Amino acid sequence: MPSSVRSRRIAIVGGGPSALMLLQQLVSAKAKEFELEIFEASDAPGRGMPYSSKGADHMLLTNVSADELPRLSIPLDKWIKALPKGTLKEFGIERKSFNKKKPIPRLLFGHYLQSQFEDLLEKANDVGLKTHLHLRAHVIDVKNNKKKVVVVTSDRKSRMFDYVIISVGHHWPLEREGKVPHYFDSPYPPAKLAKRFNGPIAIRGSSLTAVDAVSTLMRSNGVLEKKGSKLKFRVNEKSSEFRIVMYSKDGLLPCVRIHMEEPHTAAKPVIAQAAIDKNIIANDGFLELDFLFKNGFKEPLRKSAPKFYKQIEKLNLEMFVEKMMSQREGKDPFELLHNEYEESQKSIKKKQPIYWKEMLAALSFAMNYPAKHLSAEDMLRLQNSLSSLIAVVIAFMPQRSCQELLALHEAGRLELIADSGTGQVKAWKRQGKSKLRYSYKDEAGKVHAADYLAFVNCTGQVRLEVDDFPFRSLVEDGTVSAAKMAFRDEKKGKAEKMRTKNKDIKKSADHYYLQVAGANISDYFQLVDKKNEPSHQIYLMAVPYMGGFNPDYSGLDFCERASKIIVEHILNDRS
Repeated sequence: MPSSVRSRRIAIVGGGPSALMLLQQLVSAKAKEFELEIFEASDAPGRGMPYSSKGADHMLLTNVSADELPRLSIPLDKWIKALPKGTLKEFGIERKSFNKKKPIPRLLFGHYLQSQFEDLLEKANDVGLKTHLHLRAHVIDVKNNKKKVVVVTSDRKSRMFDYVIISVGHHWPLEREGKVPHYFDSPYPPAKLAKRFNGPIAIRGSSLTAVDAVSTLMRSNGVLEKKGSKLKFRVNEKSSEFRIVMYSKDGLLPCVRIHMEEPHTAAKPVIAQAAIDKNIIANDGFLELDFLFKNGFKEPLRKSAPKFYKQIEKLNLEMFVEKMMSQREGKDPFELLHNEYEESQKSIKKKQPIYWKEMLAALSFAMNYPAKHLSAEDMLRLQNSLSSLIAVVIAFMPQRSCQELLALHEAGRLELIADSGTGQVKAWKRQGKSKLRYSYKDEAGKVHAADYLAFVNCTGQVRLEVDDFPFRSLVEDGTVSAAKMAFRDEKKGKAEKMRTKNKDIKKSADHYYLQVAGANISDYFQLVDKKNEPSHQIYLMAVPYMGGFNPDYSGLDFCERASKIIVEHILNDRS
């Protein structure tokens, strides 16, 4: 490259899995006309929160396997089999029996991601992409001065860039934790729950986040023993009163992992982009949710699962969700979990996919990126119906985690209660002892209450608002604006506001709109300012702050797709 040509400078704020995918895209493009700096607050790149001690321990498992991952330098299963005996023993893995379908401990997966990150740094050097990784580097602000973007670190150093990609990852704000004894705003890091509790514990939520909390708590208060093909839980003598009560809106547990024919969701688009664009043009700039449901879910099942297709052929989205949820609601959640486990065992052993579950995962991924083009009416439909089914069906609990929950329940130490989302937690003291009272109303309006030694909020990653955005200069100058969606029919927007009193339906001048979580972003993940103009310099790939426009916004498949879109847009920028 001639010395007269100035390199364009890119900063990635956050060095976790998102940064790994961004780095891979830049290396693959041989982007030697760029200089790249990566700022990571921890002492190791690639891991992020979920795959480090901040979000995992030796026993918490990934909910993905090697064949579901984007292509990296070394496939996960080959990397695992090349590990030293001591490392395999530390994580309870047998080299001979390991295969690419098995989930692994998240901490070990973090080591894998770190190794791939370090390998990519070497490859970046080989292709001429000048890269510098800053570890233990805390970015305290990002400033937009129009011509350049300034990144400010905690040592008060300011560095100027042509492009900044914000990928700061998961974040759980502390609201009552540390102020109220034994109240935990999240189960992370798991080490804080690794305590003995000789009494009942309440957990809000029944997602994979709640499964993490249960797994940690049960190991601190008892032992799991193998009895034939089953696990049995035996409580510690000093924790004889230990038990867990989970509360969730619907009283449902996630489904269990199954065999999937197309495990890597991002590898094969279920709906062509041209078809999506055509639907938007034909509908006054709005993407139809019914179009996504038909073409991203029902039509593919016509060939892959004709018998199931016949059952749902004439059902609209709401009717389908009601049909599938009715098969679960009102039934014992642990009996359902046992049945799901047996079904998953059969699916994996015989390599038989359960097509409708696989297609629901594909639909969720397919509608993630264009979801910002839905009308407010359709986004409300998505929030009120399909999202609940997706949350239950495609969480895909690892089989071992399923066995653990069943063992704890069979020991009389785990219960799940549907609280219709009305649960409240209050702290009180009696005779110098602190307790937490959880109360809720049942469908008949009757109030139920019980006291607990501890409470853990396990509702998953909170979708944060613009007011929570970590880089305040971007908020104050209007570079960051709230995500909102227009109603296709203004009268329906007004009627919905009056009928439901939904605080997220707002009025601006004579127009009603739906405000959704997080920041406004373009199709290319650019921040969109208060004047509705996309930034040519600042991109957002930070999970907690983009959940409104990206309903299915987590996982490495998301990171892969988003990073490809962002890097291609930067590479094509001629401004």
